Amino acid sequence: MSRDRALLERALDRGEQDGGNVEFKERLSRDVHLEGGRRESLAAQLRHRLLSGDGEATYVVGVTDDGGLAGVDPDTFSETMDVLSLLAEEADAHIEDVQTWGINEGLVGVAQVREGGVLETDDEHVVVGTAGHVDHGKSTLVGSLVTGKPDDGDGATRAFLDVQPHEVERGLSADLSYAVYGFDDEGPVRVRNPNRKSDRAEVVQEADRLVSFVDTVGHEPWLRTTIRGLVGQKLDYGLLVVAADDGPTRTTREHLGVLLATDLPTIVAITKTDTVDEERVEEVEREVERLLRDVDKSPLRVSRHGIDAAVEEISERVVPIVETSAITMDGLETLDELFDRLPKTSRDTGEFRMYVDRSYSVTGVGAVASGTVMAGEVEAGDELLIGPMSDGRFQEVEVRSIEMHYHRVDKAQAGRIVGIALKGIQESAIERGMVLLPRDADPEPIREFEAEVMVLNHPTRIGEGYEPVVHLETIGEAAAFYPEDGRLLPGDTGKTTVEFKFRPYLVEEGQKFVFREGRSKGVGTVTDVSPME
Repeated sequence: MSRDRALLERALDRGEQDGGNVEFKERLSRDVHLEGGRRESLAAQLRHRLLSGDGEATYVVGVTDDGGLAGVDPDTFSETMDVLSLLAEEADAHIEDVQTWGINEGLVGVAQVREGGVLETDDEHVVVGTAGHVDHGKSTLVGSLVTGKPDDGDGATRAFLDVQPHEVERGLSADLSYAVYGFDDEGPVRVRNPNRKSDRAEVVQEADRLVSFVDTVGHEPWLRTTIRGLVGQKLDYGLLVVAADDGPTRTTREHLGVLLATDLPTIVAITKTDTVDEERVEEVEREVERLLRDVDKSPLRVSRHGIDAAVEEISERVVPIVETSAITMDGLETLDELFDRLPKTSRDTGEFRMYVDRSYSVTGVGAVASGTVMAGEVEAGDELLIGPMSDGRFQEVEVRSIEMHYHRVDKAQAGRIVGIALKGIQESAIERGMVLLPRDADPEPIREFEAEVMVLNHPTRIGEGYEPVVHLETIGEAAAFYPEDGRLLPGDTGKTTVEFKFRPYLVEEGQKFVFREGRSKGVGTVTDVSPME
């Protein structure tokens, strides 16, 4: 018997008792259990279970009143969770965790309900995108920040962020990963173990101010994944790491170019200062300053000018530099104070919009679309559109529930990294680059748009029909370029028509993008769009 199945067996063994906190439910439906006085009666029953369990209650779903394993189909289970969530809200509580098992071709689940309303997120949730060369210590630095624990020199804290077994084995990150910590009146609110969902959810619940990290990829073959992390998220700041023992590399310059091309205020952290002497740290710091001045940015050494100056002056032009070590923890207090004090920059109060970065399926919940809310806010129960599909259609869906760092929330605002469970679509139909919008929106799918571009690097010239990959929001699609003057040379800025090769997307004027093909790279801004015929 697995540990997870043991949770179910313990709940069944305890059974329903008048003074206990366990409740058996075969199913709950909107039509039956939310009508008339049933809602108030069931909410009162839930409050009784919470009082009996000192603020915690266990609901076993898919079982008969005597604890027999009946099982219910996935749609019925999802509706039951929706109804239980509404009852919990009525009882000033929330569903903290749900686990499911397959029984008799159906599902049985255990829902843990905890006293206290669902988290009301504040407007000071700062999202930071990390970048830098492989082995320069991005993930290790972030791991030490969110846990407050020093690294052991072998990447122990980095392992908190890697999500694939082969990444842990090789010591390289191959996809985006996420981390969170926060602050309250007493200082940082750390994560005890980021690998435990409940620990990350607890930070979200307890902190007054949250800082989320989108940890990108430093290895050259996965540059497009890094671009996706920096362009496709609603970031407030960039954090570029440069190792003191290695100094700036070509990858460092490429990542800095992407950060600055998106006008993202950026901090440079010089890592691994414990591995070299002071003279080498000073030499690397001067190299970083030259690199920044080469792209018309003003470096600001925090050790010299202070944290107040960094907070006041950080901008698209001023880049603070901090010396750090994840082993000695030098400089991490400085980063803590910066992240505690830096203002949020990516406010957007327009209509809800979220580009899909990932999709997955959860047993008993269904299709989940994950990404960063780019504008507006979304609530459980909202009716939305998702698309475009390959033929340009947008499909109607309903929001079942929303999670942020494994903590269930009733709504999410611009800048939040969330997973949205959707009713009305199969997970297999959801693709990265699609967008979620309000149901009454009138989106126009785009196959072609006009843009102003700058060629950062190219061995020869860009001519008619040049086909790089365009990274716009979470879109990563091959596209053909048709420059206005017939060609673009390295260092040139000019106008071009951009045509997606395979399918339409939602593209809007003013959006920034990065394009690349081999060692050829450039940045651009959408200036005009042409709706799909």
